[in-house]
Amino acid sequence: MPAPDVLADRLTLPLIAAPMFLVSGVDLVTEACAAGVVGSFPTVNCRTVEELDEWCGRILTANKRAEDASGRAAAPWCPNLVVHKSNPRVAADVAVLARRRPELVIASVGSPAAVIPPLHDVGARVFVDVATIRHAERALAAGADGLVLLTAGAGGQTGWLNPLSFVRAVRAFYDGPLVLAGGVSDGAALLAAELMGCDFAYMGTRFIATRESMASEAYKEMLVGARADDVLLTRAFTGLETNMLRPSIVAAGLDPDNLPARGAIEISKDISIEAREKTPTRWRDIWSAGHSVSGVAHVTSVRDLVAETLAEYRAAVARAEISIQRSRRR
Repeated sequence: MPAPDVLADRLTLPLIAAPMFLVSGVDLVTEACAAGVVGSFPTVNCRTVEELDEWCGRILTANKRAEDASGRAAAPWCPNLVVHKSNPRVAADVAVLARRRPELVIASVGSPAAVIPPLHDVGARVFVDVATIRHAERALAAGADGLVLLTAGAGGQTGWLNPLSFVRAVRAFYDGPLVLAGGVSDGAALLAAELMGCDFAYMGTRFIATRESMASEAYKEMLVGARADDVLLTRAFTGLETNMLRPSIVAAGLDPDNLPARGAIEISKDISIEAREKTPTRWRDIWSAGHSVSGVAHVTSVRDLVAETLAEYRAAVARAEISIQRSRRR
């Protein structure tokens, strides 16, 4: 499995449980790490800097406990820094991470230039979310150690480039770690991401529908009942292109096919949890999902989801080997 040495030999799968606003918490992260995939979370899911420090401590303790019980190193845990100007806590959060020393950090929604040097100083590698070729070039110029390619089909604020085209275009000038974000719902899609040239992939939507996620039960059950056709790309809620669940828009009393103008609703313009909680209840319950929602068949545990994905991955590898053998006989 091609992987940076910080991750090699510690992963069951080349998979990152994606960092999701108001969804990814300590339980999801630690269970993912124990199961052998990277567990990540947005630091803004913590209400305060002090709570972020507490979360980091709990994750470190849980990972150490899992390592002692299993006799093998847990997969890395990975904070996600939202570096956009709307986040006033960036510098303070970086200071916490510098003390807690995660091996891997993901920077999103803005230039990572200010956060990369202090994180490199404590040995962390910084992967950066990018949605365009130009974003990728700028991230690398700033010193990024890897790129997360945000493609069409990702949940929440999404990319718009076709994943096949995006991966191959970036591979034309970059040979470092690549993560595919968008549309990965099972082990076959994960293997396909590798075959395209990625080292890892995000899986987000399916992890929302786990018992350990912080999502509400109603949200999880809506995912189980949804299909890819129920995902709507809209700018109405944040001003940016965002994939949302049509049924949640309907439940909020809005018509998905006749939404207000760009950014008119603004349920999450301010990234803080406090601001989100001041949003009218019916708008807070408008939920996001990616195109991979068709792969959500039930609510399960993180460990069972990883085990299921591993079985799918192995089956896909076996099919690929058969295909290769056939091609050699031609």
